[in-house]
Order: sequence, then structure tokens, then C-alpha cells
Amino acid sequence: MTPSAEIWQRLATSKRESINSAIPEAWRLSSIPSVEDQRDVTGEFIRKYLSKEEIEITEADAPQIISKTTTGQWKAETVVKAFCHRASIAHQLTNCLHEIFFDAALEGAKELDEHFAKYKAPVGPLHGLPVSLKDQFHVKDIETTMGYVGWIGTFQGKKGTGLEKVYESEMVRDLRKLGATLYCKTSVPHTLMAGETVNNIIGYTTNPRNRNLSSGGSSGGEGALIGLRGSPAGFGTDIGGSIRIPAAFNGLYGLRPSAGRLSYQGIATSMDGQNSVLSVVGPLAHSVATLRLMVKSLLTLEPWLRDPLVHEIPWRDDQERQILDHLSAKQNQTPKLAFGIMRHDGVANPQPPIQRALDIVESILKKLGHEVVDWKPPSHDRGCAICLKTYKYDGGADVHKALGLSGEPISPQVARIYGSEQFQAFSADEIAATNIAKREYQKEYMDYWNSTKDLTGTGRPVEAFIMPCAPFPAARIDAYHHLGYTTIVNALDYTACTIPVTSVDQDVDVVDKNYRPSNKVDKRVADDYDPSISHGTPVAVQLIGRRLQEEKVLILAEHISKALIDLT
Repeated sequence: MTPSAEIWQRLATSKRESINSAIPEAWRLSSIPSVEDQRDVTGEFIRKYLSKEEIEITEADAPQIISKTTTGQWKAETVVKAFCHRASIAHQLTNCLHEIFFDAALEGAKELDEHFAKYKAPVGPLHGLPVSLKDQFHVKDIETTMGYVGWIGTFQGKKGTGLEKVYESEMVRDLRKLGATLYCKTSVPHTLMAGETVNNIIGYTTNPRNRNLSSGGSSGGEGALIGLRGSPAGFGTDIGGSIRIPAAFNGLYGLRPSAGRLSYQGIATSMDGQNSVLSVVGPLAHSVATLRLMVKSLLTLEPWLRDPLVHEIPWRDDQERQILDHLSAKQNQTPKLAFGIMRHDGVANPQPPIQRALDIVESILKKLGHEVVDWKPPSHDRGCAICLKTYKYDGGADVHKALGLSGEPISPQVARIYGSEQFQAFSADEIAATNIAKREYQKEYMDYWNSTKDLTGTGRPVEAFIMPCAPFPAARIDAYHHLGYTTIVNALDYTACTIPVTSVDQDVDVVDKNYRPSNKVDKRVADDYDPSISHGTPVAVQLIGRRLQEEKVLILAEHISKALIDLT
């Protein structure tokens, strides 16, 4: 072992041990079952470590929780303690946490309870609601490593800035004003640029429903934690699918808003200054109602007054009303709404469980009186290629510099994009050409969307379209071979929301032995599918609307989700 390897490994080990030691001794598990003995650690398995009261609290949805905490029926301290306990167990089972600050959370919750006792009113609409954060958010007194060993003990890799453990992201301050209780930060892949979550500090974050598989990335810690109900609501970020992938893999709802709808001010990121395809922040949760609650609450604080990149767009009830009016109107043989469905992006054919989920959604839409049309837009492969170029503008300088701070190795998942060393950066002319190509592609896609007016019976273009989040239900470890289904949405800056549909059934979702892959990526995806390994894993789709249509996308997602529960 080289001296530099000894140094980074010692730093990583110390950090990992500090995370684990922050778990109260009474909450530490005496043994952790192997994946072979217990691959699904959700539901009854995790409940056996909790009291009846803790189960009731942690399995309540966020709107249910605040209905109790904002009326004094539940104390904020009791609620956050229950989630701290469940989050502790979740981390020990899946490696989903980077930072634990339970003591500060309990102190903050006590202050909320004292406020309610004194004024008989909540601090805000999220009074007493525990909220988890991806480890990009800066929280006072808490470190942000973003999965980099070289960021330990620094502010984003720099020492002596005066910002270490002092600076807070804008959204963190807003969540506190709304009454939320912050208590942990969740795992990410170093660089953030992977559909799996792995780094040299905490290792690999597994899927709680099936620990043979990935929890997704890059908000994989959020996905695993919320999947185990160790958090009622959390925030991730998305530059290529990093909210939607973990949401899909863990059977959750996740909102990818368009850039500028929510504040990204003061959130750590990779390739800061690359503005062609912006990373966005959004919520993950067990219901659409929770996503709406989080976004609507944040917008009441007018974040556009503190973040120059946020559009001045308050929550628009009229977008919801328009959809509800269409749903309630008598149609006289005319379909209520029209949706597009895309079954194949021209690169990777979805595995059988994903195909079945699309069939289920299409059937549900038709039962509801909606029209479904085949979505045949401009080449997604071409759009994704444009997006991939923006990730490489600096020749990997930002990524390799951050890894070089400690000398730690790059993970294979990230190396697929950035290699083992820095490469030639784009010139100003090349960046300009990429921006032009992106703009022209967005216009071409917009024109196609508008043209669907001629295909529908509603007299309008499709309201939204549906496609997979990935060609597989959850990736096998080190086998995320195709990001195109999510990355294209970032290239277009559309609004998207994941919708859980079903779970893998090894007796139904059998291998299609007659399928012949069309390319190398398609073959890898097909070859990786094993029904016995994926059995029981959540299966989801994503609903995609136009830019800045968060209200509309959420009401449509809720409509479809309710029908999936009622009609299947």
C-alpha cells in the first residue's frame, strides 16, 4: 500500500466510524443479516426494532404528521426521535447516511414544542416535520463531504475559508423557517455523476427492498432512507436522473422540477459553473401529496428574492383546477385527456417488468377515459449525446481535482464518464456549438409535442407523456448501463415525476428468449435481467410535462396514482 493510499483510507475509515458512532448505543444492531438471509429489510423486518408508537409515527405520511404536529396532538420531539431511531436502523442495513445530527434535531424539536405551548400555534406549515437532505446541502455545525474523502474537514475541498460548518444553503434556512426539523444527510456517489451510490467513505448504498440491487443515484441515500421510512420527506438533486432513479428503484414519488423553480443557492455540486444543463433540487416521498406540500410550502417564502436563478412563480392553483375541470367535465364521447407513451428510446429495450408497468399504466388511462398515443419524438439518443457533452466541458478537471485532494481512486461507476485522468477540455467555440445544438434540439422537441394536437381527440396536444425511468427495475451492482431515459429530461429541462406502479414478479416477468438486442448497450441490459434476482423490486415509470409545469405534473401524477391503487 502506498503512503497516499494509507492516508486516504485512514481518513475514510475515521469518517465512517464517526458516522456510525453518532448512532446512540441503544439503537445499534447486535448483528446485521446477510443479503442471502434477508434481502428485503422493509416492512415487518425493520418494524421488529421499533415500538408501536414509533411505527405509527414513522409510517404516517407527511401531511398526516403535520396535521398532528401543527395542532399539538404530537410533540415535535417525539416525532423526530422516532425518525432518528428508524433512520439509525436504515443506515446500518443499507449504508444510507453521511451525517447524523440527532442531538441538534432533538434540541430544535424541543424549541418547536415550547413555541407551540406558548403561542398555541405552529412555527410554520412544516412544524415538527423531520426532513432529510442529500449530502450536498450545507447545514450549520455539520460537514459536507459529497462523498469525497478530500472534502473531509474542509469547505468543499478548501481549508481556512471561514465557512466550514458555518455556512447554510438557502433552502436549509427556508426549511427551518417553515418549521421543519433537520436530522441527517444522506449518501451520494462521489462526484454525484452515477446512477448508483458508492464512495470510498461509506461504501455502497443498497436497495432496502432488495439488497442485491442498487438504491439508485445520485440521491441513493435519500431513496434508501425514505424507502425504509426513516424519513417522511427528503430533498435530492437531479442533473441526469438523480431524483427519479432512486425514487423509482425504491418505490417512491420523486419530483424533478425545471431549473429555477426551487432554490439551488448555496448547495454544493460538481462542475459548478456549467450552466448548459443545470442540476435541480426536488423532493422524494411516499406520496404526491407530500411532494406538493414541500414545494408549495417553500414557494410561500418567495425564494426568488434570495436566489437570482429562481423564477418568480408562486404556486399556481389554476394549473391544478384546469386539469380537475377536464377530469370532471362530461365529455360526450371525447376523451378527457391525452397522454403519450414511449416504450423504447431507440437504445435500450426495457426489461419485462418495465414493459408490464407501461402496459398497466396504459390500461388504467384508457379505463379512466383518456386517450393514449405512441410517443415518437426526435431521437433521444441525439439529445442525450448533447447532454453528455455538457458534463465533460472541463475535461473532468473538477472531478479529478476533488479526487486528487486525497488520492482516492475513482469508482468504476463514475469512471465510465470521466475515465481515470483528466482529458481535453472543450473550447469556447465547442461549448457555444453545444449550446446551439441543445437549443435547436429543444425547439425540435417542442414542435413535435405541439404537433400531437393532430393525433389526439381532445383538440389539444398531449398533456404529458410516460416512459421508463430506466430500462430495469433496479440496477444490479456496477451494472447501470444506460441513463438515457432520465438524462433526456434534463436536456429538455422538462418537469417529471416518478410513479410507482408494481413490483417484479419472477413468475410473470419472465425472460423473453426470442428477443434479439439491437446494439451493445441493449445486449448488456437484456443479459443483466434475472427474474429471480429482481423479484420483489419496485417498478415505476415517470410522467413528464413541459417546462415549469410542476403543479400540472403533480395533479396528473396524483390522478394516475390514485387510479393505480383503486383499479389494480
